[in-house]
Amino acid sequence: MRLQPGSVVPFRELPAVTDPAGSPGSPGSPGSTVPLPDPTRLVHLQFRRFAGCPICNLHLRSFVTGNAAIEAAGIREVVVFHSPAEELSGHVTGLPFAVLADPGKRLYAEFGVESAPRALLDPRVWGAVVLAVARGLWTVARGRERLPARRVHGGRLGLPADFLIAPGGRVIACRYGEHAYDQWSVAEVLALAAREGRTEPAP
Repeated sequence: MRLQPGSVVPFRELPAVTDPAGSPGSPGSPGSTVPLPDPTRLVHLQFRRFAGCPICNLHLRSFVTGNAAIEAAGIREVVVFHSPAEELSGHVTGLPFAVLADPGKRLYAEFGVESAPRALLDPRVWGAVVLAVARGLWTVARGRERLPARRVHGGRLGLPADFLIAPGGRVIACRYGEHAYDQWSVAEVLALAAREGRTEPAP
């Protein structure tokens, strides 16, 4: 069941695989948790696919580059994968935002995030697939990334989804991807936050 703007997300604290802003532990340590919603900041919650997914890695690089602007806008970035934490931890080291593992897809079900063949069969994704695979092979060859597992936990047909959530838990905006590379850009997240009146869009 998909959420809509105005839906309310109940508060919970979720264990983090990595979280540079985490408390009480250091990033990825036992006990490190992520509050959802965040009590003081907007949260951009994005659902990705599996550990080492080339398309996800390509997209997340843009959020690494834009992280300073995102933080300056008062937004907390939280990324969810449907891989187990022990598999995911080797792929997300060094990301400057929180990463959560949801191998049981409980959050995916709660937020109505689906899997479907169109994730990779939609012609609109093919260009991104070629670029992502080429980039992934280049970075793997140089030891900067790792290949995904041969047998992917949760499958390869996941669809992305984005949610902007206010401190009280209200969903300000959401987007359910029609294919594997259909998601908000950094500029779109900043513009949505600015529309909420909490920040100004980046120049």
